[in-house]
Amino acid sequence: MNEINTEISKHWKDIIQKYTSGLFRNATLEFYGIKTAKIIELINTELPVVEVAETSTDFIFLLEDNTYLHFEFQTAYNKSDMLRFAEYDLRLYERDKRKIKTVIIYSADVKKSADSLDIGSLIYTPAKIMMYEYDGNAIYTELETKLNNKQDLTDTDMLNLIFLPLMRNSVTKYELAEKSIELSQTIQDKNKRDVCIASAVAFIDKYLNENEKNKIWGLIRMTGTFARLMQKEIDETVEKKIKEMEKRMTETKKEERVEMATKMLKNKEPIDKIIEYTGLTEKKIKSIQKTI
Repeated sequence: MNEINTEISKHWKDIIQKYTSGLFRNATLEFYGIKTAKIIELINTELPVVEVAETSTDFIFLLEDNTYLHFEFQTAYNKSDMLRFAEYDLRLYERDKRKIKTVIIYSADVKKSADSLDIGSLIYTPAKIMMYEYDGNAIYTELETKLNNKQDLTDTDMLNLIFLPLMRNSVTKYELAEKSIELSQTIQDKNKRDVCIASAVAFIDKYLNENEKNKIWGLIRMTGTFARLMQKEIDETVEKKIKEMEKRMTETKKEERVEMATKMLKNKEPIDKIIEYTGLTEKKIKSIQKTI
């Protein structure tokens, strides 16, 4: 169990990412002007042929139409970032041969950005969401009112809640992140509450400094969500390991029975007796017989 606990702790970010990918899988981005096929799953973003430092990416999703949706979150506009995203998409296409729709989400710090990267024979045109265009004060008030009235949040509401710190607002990103998590704690539906808190934590890495992130982590631990998600992951891991062990034991027993049946067949024992001693079917025994 100690080994399992250690393993879980090391993969806490994976736990958060799992919940976050679940949120995107259920939600639609039409509120932000982006239309795509339905998301199926989060995929592996590691491309071994490219240096990680140069091509670290945020989220890549597989869509129902067999294409990819590539998300990037930016707190500043830099032309070199567009070049990096284009390079990543080319490498990803080279690897998987799937068309890619890239969406860059710019925080409210960015008022203007280029629509495309034109290098002559190649024009790279990702979609973009400018969070400066969204009134974070109004959206926060709307969400707070809904939750105070015990209303259920829609998938778009949940996205707005986690994107809130990126929107135009009268307070700092850290204050918004804190308020977003505090608001998430009041969600009645436990699954939605866990998804929103986990997703909020996943995104703080994009716009907060280390000191601010540590403060948020402290807030998360105090909510009990951290412990609950960790325990759930531990339970799932233990269950998975038990099933793997049972499967190995079953396979071992089957191998032993096949070995016994093989020996009995070589000794010319009758099939009825072999069935009785090994528990194998007549069809399986005859199949073994053909290999001898």
